Amino acid sequence: MAETTENQGIPEPEGKSQIIDTDYEIGQDNIETQIGPFGLDVHNPVFLISGMCVIAFVFYALALPDQAGAVFSWSFSAVTKGFDWFFLGAANIFVIFCLLLIVLPVGKVRLGGADARPDYTYMGWFAMLFAAGMGIGLMFYGVSEPMSHFASSIGGTATEGGVRTDWAPLGAAAGDEQAAIELAFAATIFHWGLHPWAIYAVVALALALFSYNKGLPLTIRSAFYPILGDRVWGWPGHVIDILAVFATLFGLATSLGFGATQANAGLNELFGIPVSSTTEVVLISMITAIALISVVRGLDGGVKVLSEINMGLAALLLLFVLIAGPTIAILTGFVDFLAAYLTYLPALSNPIGREDVNFSQGWTSFYWAWWISWSPFVGMFIARVSRGRTVREFVVCVLLIPSLVCVLWMSVFGGVAIQQVIQDGYTAAQDAPLELKLFKMLDALPLTQITSLIGIVLVIVFFVTSSDSGSLVIDTITAGGKVDAPVPQRVFWCIFEGAVAIVLLLSAGGLQSLQSMVISTGLPFTVVLLVMCWAIWKGLLAERKVK
Repeated sequence: MAETTENQGIPEPEGKSQIIDTDYEIGQDNIETQIGPFGLDVHNPVFLISGMCVIAFVFYALALPDQAGAVFSWSFSAVTKGFDWFFLGAANIFVIFCLLLIVLPVGKVRLGGADARPDYTYMGWFAMLFAAGMGIGLMFYGVSEPMSHFASSIGGTATEGGVRTDWAPLGAAAGDEQAAIELAFAATIFHWGLHPWAIYAVVALALALFSYNKGLPLTIRSAFYPILGDRVWGWPGHVIDILAVFATLFGLATSLGFGATQANAGLNELFGIPVSSTTEVVLISMITAIALISVVRGLDGGVKVLSEINMGLAALLLLFVLIAGPTIAILTGFVDFLAAYLTYLPALSNPIGREDVNFSQGWTSFYWAWWISWSPFVGMFIARVSRGRTVREFVVCVLLIPSLVCVLWMSVFGGVAIQQVIQDGYTAAQDAPLELKLFKMLDALPLTQITSLIGIVLVIVFFVTSSDSGSLVIDTITAGGKVDAPVPQRVFWCIFEGAVAIVLLLSAGGLQSLQSMVISTGLPFTVVLLVMCWAIWKGLLAERKVK
């Protein structure tokens, strides 16, 4: 691994690479000061504006919760209904762009220079990117989403005043059990497969390419240098990075909110701990405290260790459910569901003329905005651990392998829950609230107490790794691209992530408030990602020309 350049913590390119010639030095706009025993090294004005806006938002939501709840509800409705076509169309572009990178000659470009070699093994790399990218979501939606789509699909369509009022995907599958199962899993895989990982891959590739190959800071703005030139160090770049901070913060807050509600539901099911806002606030506070310990330990001693522990626990739980459930039916279903996904993919990804408005707006638009909000966080984290991979290797591993793991996870957990309804007449999981469906499904299997406890631990540790990774990423952006900024700054953002999640949960609307902020921040950042694709292409072409 190459020696790091002074005060920036980013390795120099190894071997042939096209360094961008700019007078800008990483950290040149930073404010370095000392507050008591704590040193600070923050970018001016990105840190100040981001921090002040978040503080103002927290006070507003606490002081005027009803008004804030009404604003959140309005923004969610306005964006999902008015821009669903934009989210769907943009996500399609990201998938096509990534698939082209796999087959085109630019896929041979190596991140970090021609002679760079990976910093992590495949196992460690997969564990970190997967834990950061999908962990809490898979635990929350692994049972609930396939079950929800199955119930709405088999129930058929319903109209009122000529408008569909049901939540079934596409044209539903009224009364057809097998067709309803296939459509349910096709819709679920659509939301957790190629499209979200393509979004992550675009951001991660842009950050890795322009930092490790071009010598620019590890911030979102660096990807726009081929378009903006040195103006990227001024206000256009400040706006891009501030948008990235907001998108990351609210995307993480939403996931932390989901994690807290599910952990609370599981603790209530196992130990009778009451389901309440107070319990959820205590959970978020405790888990944020654990995340702070991980933050202090750093990337290798914190996130990497926790991610590998979580991957091991998740694999054990997956294997147990697979064996305890109808194993043959699940394994057969995995193949059938992939085939159904490919069959329904063109219709599910169609951005215009949709009749299934509740599904396309309430499910798909929200998901795409959520993934896009997570993309600066997950993208930068993946970039941090992906140096030394070729572009082709990077895209294949980030796009295809995690997608297959998500399909397997949904097939096992969702498949068992649906089979419980069809074969056994057990409807507890189907009738339970979203956050309780996983635990109700486990209730019908052996060793319920142990597996439910493992489920709670997984939610909590995914919670911790997400909070830790998110604070690492936001700190890097607000430190002007430095990856070795003082630890107290990361502690500051870790605490703020928990504070925002608590405030949004306590405000009128609860989880809907969290979803509203994801949608609101995801919309402008979608434009950023679309332009980023063009910048990546220009950057890769320049790398191919290096002799």
